[in-house]
Amino acid sequence: MAELNISERQAGDVTVLDLGGKITIGEGSVSLRGAIKRLVEEGKTKILLNLANVGYIDSSGIGELVSSFTTVQRTEGGQLKLLNLSSKIRELMVITKLHTVFDVYDDEATALNSYK
Repeated sequence: MAELNISERQAGDVTVLDLGGKITIGEGSVSLRGAIKRLVEEGKTKILLNLANVGYIDSSGIGELVSSFTTVQRTEGGQLKLLNLSSKIRELMVITKLHTVFDVYDDEATALNSYK
């Protein structure tokens, strides 16, 4: 089972997390939760999750995305957005109606320009 790999980079005042692997119950969810918690504690509240290399998200992973979104939204000026969803993950977001909650982008430049 491929674990979740997370690499972090800055694009201006936006922190981009490039995710790869699976966001599933167990290690994947814990890794994402830890990364988001650390960023918020560091005062980094503009976060873009790049899901280009995420092949699979289970229900626990969806829950973790929602939890991360809530954690970031609770901080002043906090914004968490999603980038490069695969067709399967995009479909999952529509089925769960989460496409109405998250700002989702296919283009990184457009996503970065959307932060205020």
